[in-house]
Amino acid sequence: MQQFLNTALGGLTLGMVYAAFALALVLIWRSTRVVNFAQAPMAMVTTFVALAVIEAGHSYWLGFAAALFSGLLLGAFLERVVVRPVEGKAEINAVILTLGLFIVLHALAAVVFGNRFRSFPAPFGIRGLEVGDHTIALTGFGIFTVLAVVVVMALLVALFRFTDVGLRMRAAAHSPEVARMLGVRVGRMLTLGWALASVVGSLAGLLIAGGSLVHPGYMDSVVVYGFVAAVLGGLDSPVGAVVGGVLLGLSLSFVSGYVGSQLVALAALGILMLVLTLRPGGLFAHTPARRV
Repeated sequence: MQQFLNTALGGLTLGMVYAAFALALVLIWRSTRVVNFAQAPMAMVTTFVALAVIEAGHSYWLGFAAALFSGLLLGAFLERVVVRPVEGKAEINAVILTLGLFIVLHALAAVVFGNRFRSFPAPFGIRGLEVGDHTIALTGFGIFTVLAVVVVMALLVALFRFTDVGLRMRAAAHSPEVARMLGVRVGRMLTLGWALASVVGSLAGLLIAGGSLVHPGYMDSVVVYGFVAAVLGGLDSPVGAVVGGVLLGLSLSFVSGYVGSQLVALAALGILMLVLTLRPGGLFAHTPARRV
């Protein structure tokens, strides 16, 4: 029974990590209709900014704020300077461009920060909580991760459902020409979408890095699972991203704990194929209305 509980708690924490990355993908998809493959290296760069601040003798939380702020600037900069020239052209152009950014940011980070593994601190304990005579697989940092992801999900739902800015962002993404005719400053909305998505991605990078080792490729193993979580829940749904992340984390944790860790990647592929076959738009996709 304790093994089952620990496996479930481990899967929950792992799923929230996937959900954090999936939320960044959902945000940029809803606000720009671009699948950003450079999201992971962007988060990696801002995590190294936080590490530089912390290693300079400042507090973890100052490094945390520096990572989010640098993520905001990095997202806005990349959209205005790199992505803007291909906006309005074939959608595949932007996707290929983000793949190029993935490679370039990796190379730049290796030059600037080095390739060695470095320890990244966590603001809360990373040892399992003790309940009676037992230690459960839930840490103080794991609880912080769960709460942070839930808060970000709630903020994104509120942004897109209840604010004018969210409505303008969605209009700019879905129909930029009509949005311009209605007075929406499409360029600013796209810049804002990239900037906010980069902030959420920076948070994901910090949550993944906490209490472990970082290097320029430390986010690579999370990219695939984050994409699977986003597709599982539906790229248009913040709630779906979190539910997808949790379902994926629990599934992979049980596969690793009861079947074999070598089958985790195969299980993720199986889940992705199953969802794309039965419900291509994801579990939380809305069925489009048909005009008859």
